[in-house]
Amino acid sequence: MTNQLLAAFDLYQKALHQTWQSLRRGWITILAVIGFLFLLLLAQQLAAPLGMAGGFLLGAVNALLVGATLSLIQQSIFYARTLTIKDVFDSFGHYFWDVIGVGFVLWLPLMALDMGMQHNPNAVLISYAVMLLIFILLNPAPEIIYQVQHDSPLDVFKSAYEFVLENWIEWFLPIALLLLPLLAAPNGLMAFFVLSRRAGRGAGLDFSQILILPFTILESWLSSFGVAPELAQYMMLLFTPALAVSLLLFRGHLFASLYGSSHRQRQFASQLRRKE
Repeated sequence: MTNQLLAAFDLYQKALHQTWQSLRRGWITILAVIGFLFLLLLAQQLAAPLGMAGGFLLGAVNALLVGATLSLIQQSIFYARTLTIKDVFDSFGHYFWDVIGVGFVLWLPLMALDMGMQHNPNAVLISYAVMLLIFILLNPAPEIIYQVQHDSPLDVFKSAYEFVLENWIEWFLPIALLLLPLLAAPNGLMAFFVLSRRAGRGAGLDFSQILILPFTILESWLSSFGVAPELAQYMMLLFTPALAVSLLLFRGHLFASLYGSSHRQRQFASQLRRKE
């Protein structure tokens, strides 16, 4: 276990360095995410009076924005050049059907679950448990969409499940460290379940959740350091987009390092580096 953790921290150090390099090339993604948020808010205003049609409209807009964000993250990670405003416009349409497909396949059983739990006294508890399970097992779905060859949404689910089973320690340890102040706070465990319930419902492919997670992380850390609530609000609004993009880049680099390699290979490589 010690060797595994040492190898994991080597991966984190490498991923952090790569994240900084990608952020320098893809800094415009931060501005794009801010613009995407305003587009989502506009879509919500337009969809509000449309009923079910509005729901389909919001789903399409969400897929468009998430797909564009994943495309920009992919380019920031794998391209050697600096991204431009043209890349932002060109990103629209990328991974649209992948996001739609995963969301639709996930939506059907969740809708059935919601309908079946309407008169169950344990409905809330069951809902939290199911969403937490989805949050865990499908957590790397965004990275699989733009890094792994797949032919259908079920391939995404299968790859995510296999990846989590193989790499759950290395993958979730950074998330656990970032969420420590939240978990340590009063009612922190319930706040985590609420957060995982929201994120799980979209399998990480809900644009608003891309921002809510870093917003929550910033809020918990600023609160733990005793920052005044008024100042903390401004800081969260200012730094959330940059943290959201940084987290996506870090996840992308970490996934690329973990996918296709074994614990033994990573531990051997880590031991070699420490002997040099």
